[in-house]
Amino acid sequence: MTFHFLRTVSIVAALALLPIMPGVASARDKHPQVGVAPQYDTTHVYVDPAAVDDFAKSFLATFGGTSTKQVVVTVTPTPSSTSSQLLQTPAGTVSLFGFKTPVPYPFGLERTGYLVTDMDAAVKAARAAGAIVLVETFPDPIGRDVVIQWPGGVNMQLYWHTTKPNYSALSAVPENRIYLSPDAASSFLTAFTRFSKGKVVSDDRKAPGIEIGRPDDTYRRIRITSVYGEMTVLVTDGHLPYPYGYDTTGYAVPDLNATLAKAKENGARLLIEPYEASGRQAAMVEFPGGYVAEIHASLPN
Repeated sequence: MTFHFLRTVSIVAALALLPIMPGVASARDKHPQVGVAPQYDTTHVYVDPAAVDDFAKSFLATFGGTSTKQVVVTVTPTPSSTSSQLLQTPAGTVSLFGFKTPVPYPFGLERTGYLVTDMDAAVKAARAAGAIVLVETFPDPIGRDVVIQWPGGVNMQLYWHTTKPNYSALSAVPENRIYLSPDAASSFLTAFTRFSKGKVVSDDRKAPGIEIGRPDDTYRRIRITSVYGEMTVLVTDGHLPYPYGYDTTGYAVPDLNATLAKAKENGARLLIEPYEASGRQAAMVEFPGGYVAEIHASLPN
């Protein structure tokens, strides 16, 4: 028995010294990086057509920036009609839709659009990482799109442009804010970091509950960074007071109070008063049309 044990140990040790063969590389390394940069990743905002102009005016007055020309197009693989425009601000980009027809399922449930360099390679990489495809690749007026879903029911759209876009870098990279149950958190983290080649920069299992509207409790907060920008995963039991869970994006600004003043002056409603936690001052606002956003600023060291 001693002989067999020592032989086994010797074999394991020898194998450990062998170079990793290409076919044994982890799934993380099998696919090329298909992401581009955070300024090409947009939050998808759907509002009633009557609120489109008010939302655009309020959002741009709050964060600065400009809008592309509003057009009326079909952006789904089935018949539909929507106004469409891109709001580009120093704090993040919004794809704004005001559907004039009913919104075909599952559109309106995706939180973001990520630009990729190669659509077919991106779909292959997402599937290999653990995503499922909800809407197969389809053409739009300026490129191709696909809608995917990550573990935990997190829907995202990937897009590719026929003509390569060229956007200025952001002054501050926004956070994609994702609320998950403990049952789904590990699967989501494994799948998304594998696809994005991102990394977990912090995993706080006792983050202050005031960040989810429960000041007497704690929860798990995970922060991820990748070529697609920043992501905060809020792992909760689902006992969330309004409006927590409705915020899909957190915007970083240099002066929170000044930004909130601009927001309120331009039709936004303050939902959560500013509070301090984890080196930040943060608040929640609702823009015309019902879009809920978290806004935060770093506290002085």
